[in-house]
Amino acid sequence: MYNYCTLFDFNYLTRGLAMYESLKRHSEKFHLYIFAFDDKSYNMLQGFNLNDTTVISLKEFENEDLLNIKSSRTPAEYCWTCTPSIIKYSIEKFNLESCTYLDADLYFFSNPGILIEEMGDKSVLITEHRYSKKYNYSVKNGIYCVQFMTFKNNIKGLEVLDWWKESCNRWCYARFEDGKFGDQKYLDDWVSRFDCIHVLENRGGGLAPWNIQQYNLNDKTFTPIFYHFHGLKRISNDKYSFSFYKFTKNDIELLYKPYVEHLEEIILRLKQIADYEYIDHIKKGQFHWKDPYRFFKKIVTFEPKNIYKIKKLK
Repeated sequence: MYNYCTLFDFNYLTRGLAMYESLKRHSEKFHLYIFAFDDKSYNMLQGFNLNDTTVISLKEFENEDLLNIKSSRTPAEYCWTCTPSIIKYSIEKFNLESCTYLDADLYFFSNPGILIEEMGDKSVLITEHRYSKKYNYSVKNGIYCVQFMTFKNNIKGLEVLDWWKESCNRWCYARFEDGKFGDQKYLDDWVSRFDCIHVLENRGGGLAPWNIQQYNLNDKTFTPIFYHFHGLKRISNDKYSFSFYKFTKNDIELLYKPYVEHLEEIILRLKQIADYEYIDHIKKGQFHWKDPYRFFKKIVTFEPKNIYKIKKLK
């Protein structure tokens, strides 16, 4: 049994559900602990028959320390702050042997259990960004990505987790300051700071817009395990922005097309149980916490015949 946890609010509801359903499609025995970060998402999740999950509300999860911090952080910064806390809560509340944190905008194409098994007798698993040369933002954003992280319920695993939690509680903001950035730059020195860290080697885990340029998805010897759909925006009922990264037609056909189709199918199901509509509002020059860049160069149009057209923003 593999135990996972994730957090998201209404803005990431469709992505969180797509992640769960892709995990269910490719995993046999697992349990996902979903931390709903607003009442709206919590109430809507009750309308789904989500097997192998436990949905946890903020009222159940938040403690005095977090509530004291909350007003000093933006919603995004508060989510980052809470990441180590939801892992610790899951391990302690449900007496788990280990727990793997998942970003809500991950999507699985194969069973991620192989990634967790790779860590062997180590107590913590982390994943590198593996930036392509053109998009190497490791100085600001960190060497490692808080997207897929495993902590074992043992002395060393909890030592790392507690150190990270306390660090995030003290400082976790969406700015680069004194070598820190959000919850992520804290991971940069873990390999030297702790002796229980395993850095993921399987290149099928951690595909993302900033490194997909290094991969050939037609290579039959290569198995993608998960892709991180960072920067994807639904900007109208039929348009999705893929952000500024360089993609091939093959990337779009094999990764983005099935993902967007899945999101649209989930939206239709949400509309059947509630008055649901969601658009990511993007304005040129507007900063969004999930995208460190201020404009998008590509728009993909979703049409009834599943035809995708790419055009440049004017």
